[in-house]
Amino acid sequence: MAVTSLRAEVTDLLSRLIRIDTTNPPGNETAAAELLREYLEANGLSCETYARVPERANLVARIRGRGDGPSLLLLGHTDVVLADAVEWSVPPFSGEVRDDEVWGRGALDMKGQVAANAVAFASLAREGFEPAGDVIFAATADEEVGVNFGLSWLCAEHPDAIRCDYAVNEGGGDRLVLGGETYYVVTTAEKLTAPFNISVHGRSGHASMPGIADNALVKAARLIERIAAYRPQQQIQVEVAAFLQAVLGEVPPVESVVERARELHTIAAELIEPLLAPTFAPTMISASRKRNVIPALCEIVVDCRLLPGQTPAEIEPVVREVLGDDVDYDLKFLKAEGGTRSPLATPLWSAAESFVAEMELGAAPVPVICAGFTDSHWLREAFGTIAYGFFPYRTMAPELAATLIHSADERVPVSDLELGVDWLRHAARTVCA
Repeated sequence: MAVTSLRAEVTDLLSRLIRIDTTNPPGNETAAAELLREYLEANGLSCETYARVPERANLVARIRGRGDGPSLLLLGHTDVVLADAVEWSVPPFSGEVRDDEVWGRGALDMKGQVAANAVAFASLAREGFEPAGDVIFAATADEEVGVNFGLSWLCAEHPDAIRCDYAVNEGGGDRLVLGGETYYVVTTAEKLTAPFNISVHGRSGHASMPGIADNALVKAARLIERIAAYRPQQQIQVEVAAFLQAVLGEVPPVESVVERARELHTIAAELIEPLLAPTFAPTMISASRKRNVIPALCEIVVDCRLLPGQTPAEIEPVVREVLGDDVDYDLKFLKAEGGTRSPLATPLWSAAESFVAEMELGAAPVPVICAGFTDSHWLREAFGTIAYGFFPYRTMAPELAATLIHSADERVPVSDLELGVDWLRHAARTVCA
């Protein structure tokens, strides 16, 4: 395969990936898997596809190791969220390269990293890299919706295809300048998403005579206000302690953490605040479907995120206390996912340290908890994998990236794609050499 440079190679591959519409639902990730298969096979690599249904394939390839070292998985998902072309400056599935940036849905989340994974993986194979343990490439389906077509299904049905000791995934890489020092964020843990429903009961009636009814919607409003006003007890978990020690030189009392972080930069406070306690955000409500009917039932959906180690069972009594006992309601927790962590003192962390130090004089990686969750939790739960989210961005500011993910005009600098390829090659050579 003729290659000009890794920079040009990853730019071209990402543009082609973006042109494949893998909006989930419905996904149609097989088309992206076939493009990646074609690319990897042109580089002399064998690939396997695994699909619960034909149109939603997962692609796996590996550079086999000698068998005397750890394995490393380069993980990425190929599905993307909806893009409304009316809101975009360019067609969202154009993959247009403009001003040294690749534009299109998935450029940041996360076809950019998928393309970098593939190019790093292929370039190592071309060079004849012989790792001690397997280096695995996986492009998976269905991360954005998560209805068991992607990594969760692979872990259950084809565990040997993606079993690994270490994994690099999405979720980190932001460059922060705090107090004059430079840090790169690595997500080593994730909060648990534990949504719950509140069903508020009342009595229906004609809206022209509200006095004869018991309006469930009005009662629900009181509960929503109580949830919004609640301030849960804060705690400093190990990842936040390590972050604070790095950027402040100490771990202050929990009640002063956010203010101390804000003194460094607003973005530090915004990053740390949701990592100190559970969060409760009412996001959906439904009641009467007719204007003139007072509802007897009002349903509230609350997006609840718990700290690693916390469970719905232990938080439910807290929720009930917040809601009080003067309103008739039922509380039901839905499916919980995430809430896992990986240790910090590992060869993969050492690889991140050495890469960041070499990339930028004086810079250092810092661990954080992901306020959401990624596919990493499936690997941690199934195999005890040490999984980090890290794909460094040096050109694009984190404030800008945060506004582009899942939004209009999503794009990624070519220089950051190239940097990501360098990191992934370094990780494989360091962890699996």
